Amino acid sequence: MKNWNGKHISKAAWLSLAGKWVFLGIMILFTLYPVIYTVLGSLKTNAELTQGGGFFPEKWHFENYYQAFVQADFTKYTFNSIVVSVSVTLLAVVTCSLAGFILARREFAGKKVLLALYLSMMFVSLGSVTLYPIYELLRALKLNKSIFALIVALTGGQATNVFLVMGFTKGIPKELDEAAIIDGCSIYGVYTRVVLPLSKPILAVVALFSFRNAWNDYITSLIMTISMPKLQTLTVAVVQLKYSVNAAAEWHIMLAGASIAIIPILIVYLFANKQFIAGLTAGAVKG
Repeated sequence: MKNWNGKHISKAAWLSLAGKWVFLGIMILFTLYPVIYTVLGSLKTNAELTQGGGFFPEKWHFENYYQAFVQADFTKYTFNSIVVSVSVTLLAVVTCSLAGFILARREFAGKKVLLALYLSMMFVSLGSVTLYPIYELLRALKLNKSIFALIVALTGGQATNVFLVMGFTKGIPKELDEAAIIDGCSIYGVYTRVVLPLSKPILAVVALFSFRNAWNDYITSLIMTISMPKLQTLTVAVVQLKYSVNAAAEWHIMLAGASIAIIPILIVYLFANKQFIAGLTAGAVKG
């Protein structure tokens, strides 16, 4: 048998290749199905969704998007989400790069304990258990009545990003640090002039992960803005579309709002696609 390059390959290799393509096809189907269902559901009537209509809409109701945009006040809540997501992203890039650099380059008392705590945060999701303590802490600091409370709450819990930066930093030769120190750089100078410029690929990954998590977050955003409806994010506003007008849940309007809400994430990923892949592959090699 020949492959697409005209080279002869064995039957076993063909079967292995076919198996990989089938597996990838199944994974793509499972990944895209929720998105396809959401988009198609947003174009149906509520009756079609609740009474078990066909997979495709009987009639394409694009007016659902207009209703969702108006009812959810997308302009205001999108602005809130942008402010929160961009702020969280900037803070996460700074804090994770600093933490990853120190953990990779410095030895200090309690480092192993700190790494164990970070590791536990990666594999044990405390979820809503931590929401009340965080809220009470922010209230004690008089920060709970501003959007800054939500930004602080979402910036925490970046253990995975810290480990990504730490693994990448370990792959940067220490000889560069030593050369910079000989030239008169402090530890801060080593970070800003040597490590930070070389860490751009992995920091792009951290930025994308942080932006996505902040944009998609629901439960933390709901709790932190429950007494400040004007500061709610787009995700919270979209979920509330179910009960925006009638007593019955309006799933078609909510799905239309959800379809609109994922557009910014897609745009960010399309623009940062190359940096994202470069960061992950470089991190895998260096880590």
